[in-house]
Amino acid sequence: MNTLALGLWLANISLDTVGQLSFKAAAGDPDAGVGLARWKHMLARPWLWLGGGCYVVEFLVWIAFLSLVPLSDGVLLGSINIVVVMLAGRWLFGERLTPLRVTGMALVSLGVAIVGAT
Repeated sequence: MNTLALGLWLANISLDTVGQLSFKAAAGDPDAGVGLARWKHMLARPWLWLGGGCYVVEFLVWIAFLSLVPLSDGVLLGSINIVVVMLAGRWLFGERLTPLRVTGMALVSLGVAIVGAT
């Protein structure tokens, strides 16, 4: 993988992670209320807009990344986002990492390492 593709891949991981964490922060606000009031509260918070902005930029970065690598490699390399989001969710929100999830993360990481090495 060339330097540009690597940079785009890392940008994609970062943008996806920040987007997911922002959506979680917006949706997990205990003061949000229920129903329509919850949506109004979330729409007024910067977290929802940050997440949406990250997803728009991530889409463009993803297209650029896929223009440089074969689709089969790109999709497999993109799977590492799952691992990064789960670790960040644990760190920021205290979410549980069960033995089964850790095993899954290890297998995804191994697969990404194998694809990245070829």
